[in-house]
Amino acid sequence: MRAPLLITLALIGAPAYAADEPSGCDKFKWPIERERAALTAPDRPRIASGANLNPALPVAAVISLRPSAEANLPTTPERKPAANTFSGYAAFKNALPPGSYTINLSAAGWIDVVQDGQFLRSVTSSGVRGCEGIRKSVKFEIPPKPFTIQISGIEADSISVAIVPASE
Repeated sequence: MRAPLLITLALIGAPAYAADEPSGCDKFKWPIERERAALTAPDRPRIASGANLNPALPVAAVISLRPSAEANLPTTPERKPAANTFSGYAAFKNALPPGSYTINLSAAGWIDVVQDGQFLRSVTSSGVRGCEGIRKSVKFEIPPKPFTIQISGIEADSISVAIVPASE
């Protein structure tokens, strides 16, 4: 009786994320060659959390992060960062042209785009393991006003971020 009970409890308690995630660059929902190139470019600048990013596209930078509890993000993230993770943000004080953009991360994490104190909703997202240089890509429709990108729940104290016009 114990063995079936333990098996049943193990199956019920198995988290959904334990299922195999897609692996390999070809498993993204859309082509990510431009995004990956931007994230891995050797000349991308290193910036401190809170710095302003120039809107010349594509935009890519390595952002230095702080422990999430000390990150002083402008807005509380929509998803609470896990303990012992890092967070940070970059501001776009000069607006981008209106349009669809992908915001891309080199590692797993949460992305919030904040404009006029409100969260912009993502259009769609894609993430895979086993694709060197890129882990997550999220599409947003960004109106032509200043905005902030907040990154949270990152395991390391820095992350590569790239903003690229979305391919239609």
